[in-house]
Amino acid sequence: MFAEVNGIRLYYEAAGSGRPLVMVHGNGEDHTIFAEAAELLKEHFTVYLVDSRGHGASTPADILHYEEMADDMTAFLEALDLRDVVFYGFSDGGIVGLLAASRCERITTLITSGANLTPQGVIRPLRALFRVMYFLKKDPKTALMMTEPQIGDDVLKKITARTLVLAGSHDLVTEKETKHIAATIPGARLVILPGEGHGSYIVHRTKIAKIIRSFVLGGRKR
Repeated sequence: MFAEVNGIRLYYEAAGSGRPLVMVHGNGEDHTIFAEAAELLKEHFTVYLVDSRGHGASTPADILHYEEMADDMTAFLEALDLRDVVFYGFSDGGIVGLLAASRCERITTLITSGANLTPQGVIRPLRALFRVMYFLKKDPKTALMMTEPQIGDDVLKKITARTLVLAGSHDLVTEKETKHIAATIPGARLVILPGEGHGSYIVHRTKIAKIIRSFVLGGRKR
């Protein structure tokens, strides 16, 4: 299915019933990374798996900006009139979630995995890899990660959603960055998962489904 937002088409799949849960993938990926998790989550939620602009089956883009991607997601929620939304974002999707939740009251629960606030928030070897990758392919998705995001504390402090900040103990985002995000968002909970990498518990895994289910359903009546 497609949603027309901000002059582009966002591809999404929806399944299940219950409270809306929107899941957004990382850079260079698409909604299919959540296939296994969605099978468990659709028993409790209406799960919306969305391809960001420039990714998957959504409208291609020559230039990408996180602010525009966040605007796309808030417009997506409005277009489908989704309310009391659980928003889960992985990596780039987590960045989009931080920005969207800071400006959208429809998001009442936010869960991020491996999100960063600036390009310096990822480990140094990865930043060097981005430069090599862009030199070779000039991919706008790589260019995005080299210069953005630029999220200040003022943005994080605007988030009123109940928030869980996740990362692996061997994440590509620095632990200092992850801890700062959790400490700055009012009332946010921080979980660093021992032995996990950036996407080892997420991409084609069910572990993230169990974490989401526990955090969301454990904090309200089932």
